[in-house]
Amino acid sequence: MTKKQKKSLICISISAFLYAVFQFINFESFGHYGYLVEAACYFFPYIICGAGLLRKAFLNIFSGRIFDENFLMAVATIGAFSLSLISTHGDHGHAHSSAGEAAIVVILYRIGTFFESIATERSRRSISELVDILPEYANLLKDGELITVDPEEVEVGDIIIVKAGEKIPLDGIIKNGQSSLNTSALTGESHPLNVTAGDRVISGSINIDGVLEIEVETEYASSTVGKIVELIEEASEKKAKRESFITRFAAIYTPVVVGAAVILAVLPPLLGAEGGFIEWVERSLSFLVSACPCALVISVPLAFFGGMGAASKKGILIKGAGYLEALSKMRLCIFDKTGTLTKGSFRVTAIHPEKITEAELLRLAATAEYYSGHPISNSLIAAYGKTPEVKAENIMELPGAGLRADIEGNQILVGNDRLMKLEKISIHECPHCNEHSLTGSTVHIAMNGEYMGHIVISDEIKENAADTVKELKALGIHTVMMSGDNQKTTERIAKQLNIDEYYAALLPDGKVTLAEKFMSEKGINEVACFVGDGINDAPVLMRADIGISMGAMGSDAAIEAADIVIMDDDISKVKLAHKIAKRTLGIVSQNIVFFILVKSIVLTLSAFGYAPMWLAIFADVGVTIIEILNSTRAMRAIKK
Repeated sequence: MTKKQKKSLICISISAFLYAVFQFINFESFGHYGYLVEAACYFFPYIICGAGLLRKAFLNIFSGRIFDENFLMAVATIGAFSLSLISTHGDHGHAHSSAGEAAIVVILYRIGTFFESIATERSRRSISELVDILPEYANLLKDGELITVDPEEVEVGDIIIVKAGEKIPLDGIIKNGQSSLNTSALTGESHPLNVTAGDRVISGSINIDGVLEIEVETEYASSTVGKIVELIEEASEKKAKRESFITRFAAIYTPVVVGAAVILAVLPPLLGAEGGFIEWVERSLSFLVSACPCALVISVPLAFFGGMGAASKKGILIKGAGYLEALSKMRLCIFDKTGTLTKGSFRVTAIHPEKITEAELLRLAATAEYYSGHPISNSLIAAYGKTPEVKAENIMELPGAGLRADIEGNQILVGNDRLMKLEKISIHECPHCNEHSLTGSTVHIAMNGEYMGHIVISDEIKENAADTVKELKALGIHTVMMSGDNQKTTERIAKQLNIDEYYAALLPDGKVTLAEKFMSEKGINEVACFVGDGINDAPVLMRADIGISMGAMGSDAAIEAADIVIMDDDISKVKLAHKIAKRTLGIVSQNIVFFILVKSIVLTLSAFGYAPMWLAIFADVGVTIIEILNSTRAMRAIKK
């Protein structure tokens, strides 16, 4: 409990105790001045709990925010005290308890705000746990000595040492050592991640055991932890449409209610209605207390914040409440293929040579592709397992097809079907490849215009990709897959995942054009979501209503462009994020309906003089407490 919360609890306790004591005092025994003694007594619990409320209402007058819930509460309670003070002993029976009612209003209001602060703190803590990954220092290895420096002082290429129990301060590659890492604050994954030399590690992870020597790969500002902190700061500044509506609603609603209360207090007595001026003023005060919109003003933002906190516990970082609201309306989900629905880790799964051996075919391919840097090239080099003995010369990249290179005086072609067709080289189909190419690509090799064979490179489908697509479709969400891969491979993956629509051989601009087509065809209240991870996905992530990026292996550009980041690349969390969003919006809708229902009934009764002050209190503070408690349900993390 924070210092402010403890102070609030003390104020509530003292005020509630005094109020309870005064309930046993017979103020009529003080004679004609009994109502003055009563007002003086109840003033103490009132001012102890209500000073902050009065101060806010007063300061808001000078800041231009006059008509808010603080103003309503201040007017109603001050009016109740005024009513008590202007009462005469003779008619004191009707108005005499208004001072006590003013006191209980502010006590219950303070209890409501106390519950709100507790609930907000809980949801804030769940998001702040991500900020706790912020490293305080880095152990820099410089000139053979280990010095402690600020992570921002470390440069790319520097060597840092991370000891057991310490946080990894910057992204990098392990040069020496092996250990297990706790990545739960980043990914929501409770199982330790085993790493060794050559593995890439991200900042914010905790080194459980062993000592790691890491070569820094990014500056602090561009590191994983730096970007997460930046995203959290952005999230607090962005508001949902429905939350903004509540703010606008209060700005219109409050002056209308105040005006109606003034008319209710003045007009009926002037028109000769039954009851004196005091009675109609009391009705208008009950009307004001009943009308206070603080239940929505407090509970709606709290529900959104709670939903974002629940998502963060599962490794889903939502940049703003507006995106949470939009996600609940998702009706179209477009997936990138490589690295999103598939693992993006290509490996050689079959080698089928003709006229030469498997080893020679792999050697030619690895030698030609050694300087390429393409994922498929890396898989060929990894399968070869060593640095080529000879160097390829006159290397020419053929975009979208492959490459041409000279090796030991021979012209070597390495590429896809398109390259072989361009060079008028016949491809020898292999019946054994159908099984391997189900989720892979075929790399053909030719030497001096003669076909030498092919190598199958496979990209595995993620374990839970099929279930995710199935569950999204069950929710009525249309699924689409975009890929830069060839038609054959894309079609087979789409059929295996049971995707509704698929598009192959797309360049980045083609993906954007297709995304714009879907955006133009969707319904006005429908939301289109794109899920991707690569640099070439960034334009589509920006163009879609909601962009979701894979945060662990995704590119910096994709993470920056996305509205929602899944920290551990678990594709099933797209469905989980949607589920959290639906639940959060359901809670917000429940609060709005309950608020309108209760207010409509009580305001009508107040206007006609049938609503006692206790009912007005329930319509304000009681509804607020109920809706705050309802909003706290959004903070609970839910299962997949």
